[in-house]
Amino acid sequence: MSTTTDADPEQSAGLAKPGALARLFAPIRPYLIVCGTLSALSAAAGIVPYIAAAEIARIMLDDPAGSAAAVWTWVGVGAAGAALWLVLLVQSSRVGHYADAAILHSLRTRIVRHLGALPLGWFRSVGSGRVKRAMTGDLEEMHEVIAHALGQLTGAVTVMAVAAGYLFFVDVPMALVVLAVLGLMGISYRVSMRSMTAHVNRLITAEGRISAASVEYADGIQVVKAFGTGGQVMRRFDDAVDEYAEAFAAWVSEVRYSSAMTRLLGSEMAVLTAVTAAGSVFIAHGSLTVAGLVAFLVVAVGLPASVLPAVSAAQGVRKGRMGAANIERLLSRPPLPEPDRPQVPARHDVELDHVSFTYDGKTRAVEDVSAVCPMGRVTAIVGPSGAGKTTLASLLPRFYDVTSGSIRIGGVDVRSIPSAELLRSMSLVFQDVALLRDSVAENIRIGRPGADDAAVRRAAEAAHVHDVIERLPDGYDTLLDAGGGRLSGGERQRLTIARAILSGAPIVVLDEATAALDPDSEAAVQDALATLATGKTVIVIAHRLHTIAGADQILVLDRGRLVERGAHDELLARDGLYARMWAAQEGVLA
Repeated sequence: MSTTTDADPEQSAGLAKPGALARLFAPIRPYLIVCGTLSALSAAAGIVPYIAAAEIARIMLDDPAGSAAAVWTWVGVGAAGAALWLVLLVQSSRVGHYADAAILHSLRTRIVRHLGALPLGWFRSVGSGRVKRAMTGDLEEMHEVIAHALGQLTGAVTVMAVAAGYLFFVDVPMALVVLAVLGLMGISYRVSMRSMTAHVNRLITAEGRISAASVEYADGIQVVKAFGTGGQVMRRFDDAVDEYAEAFAAWVSEVRYSSAMTRLLGSEMAVLTAVTAAGSVFIAHGSLTVAGLVAFLVVAVGLPASVLPAVSAAQGVRKGRMGAANIERLLSRPPLPEPDRPQVPARHDVELDHVSFTYDGKTRAVEDVSAVCPMGRVTAIVGPSGAGKTTLASLLPRFYDVTSGSIRIGGVDVRSIPSAELLRSMSLVFQDVALLRDSVAENIRIGRPGADDAAVRRAAEAAHVHDVIERLPDGYDTLLDAGGGRLSGGERQRLTIARAILSGAPIVVLDEATAALDPDSEAAVQDALATLATGKTVIVIAHRLHTIAGADQILVLDRGRLVERGAHDELLARDGLYARMWAAQEGVLA
């Protein structure tokens, strides 16, 4: 039987895997080859008009009365090159963008499906920033590689090769001067990029923290506005922004001179100055003609305009490689293990057998808990904050897998039950309400996709929310946002209960479902929960003890351990932790 661990390979993996980009691009390699070939041919055709202009100048300077036919031949060659450049450029762009759309669609589909197979506890541990980065920033970096950088790099290499061949044909010493200037630019560029990977990874990490802090800030905007900007949320956001600024400043400070030198040596002015100076010397010594110098002024001076985009493209490829490595690490994250020999329980009693769990491998959040939650009965789990109540509830649907021990449903270990079947057997109602940006009806129908309108209405009536829905502008067709729109907290909670009622699952897990509600809303939600729990195996995690006083059994946790169990009256008579908690909540001196 397989289990998962909580070690995150994304944390322990190296900064970037050089082959990640190639592996992810494997399905579109034929298209990339075609795109690169077309880009090379387009670049070669694009430099032909410049060579034609240089040759026309050489003919006219060497022999002003020379053959007009040769001049017009080069005019035709230049025009044909320009036309061919445009056609090939368009076709290269079409193939590149088609490949880009195909692979990004495939990767987005793979990522979404893989995220759906990961343990839900993983999302709690990494936050939304990393997922957002993979779905947006990392894929955007890969888009730049396919749609732009590939063509720019291929084109630049081709232009350099064709131009260098022509310049060496005209004059070897002058060609070496031009290549020396561009070579110095290349060295300067390599110096400026020597630590790019480390800096970019630092920026990506800081950007992820900004993203997570932004989501936290937006979700808690009411609290932030109520208590000003000095709270912990704002400090985390400010710290994340400061960290990003410091990382960026450190990179700029390190490369400012080498980057400036790269720009200077790669400018048309640098090449023009070198060509003019060297050409003047060679002409004075009789080793170069004026016509030859003009050829270099026409062709060589324009080379930086082709090379500099390649510098940006090379940076894009580096970022694309790191983005691909991030995506590959995400896709390599082990999914929730499915059983080799799946079993489906015939009963739905829940048994905790010496269950222990740790998040970090050191401190145990739950330790050696054993209990039985019978079918058709209500089991309440209570305890002080941090006692392990929510952690224990998260182990039942396998948001995490136990570190040791086992959880069984109907005698079958939950790790032996297919995950889809396990989740179908449970109705989960949490304090934090999750709604979709969809209609009210569809938000309820999540509990049983395909349920008809009548079933949805019956579930809403059972959850005591039907009358509320009917008062909405479009009734069951009213569109909600993630925050629930016009619904109050208690009404949103009842909507999720209607969803759970519609599912008809035999196990009901309620995690602080009424903790944040006012007394009137709590009463309505309690009525809805009573309907939901009828005939089910019910596990209730509660902070307000009066809401679970009628439970068949109460499990009392403290620091991850089960310290008491029994019915309400029994626990009060023992005068232990439960009795002290009850006295504190009821305002009675112990």
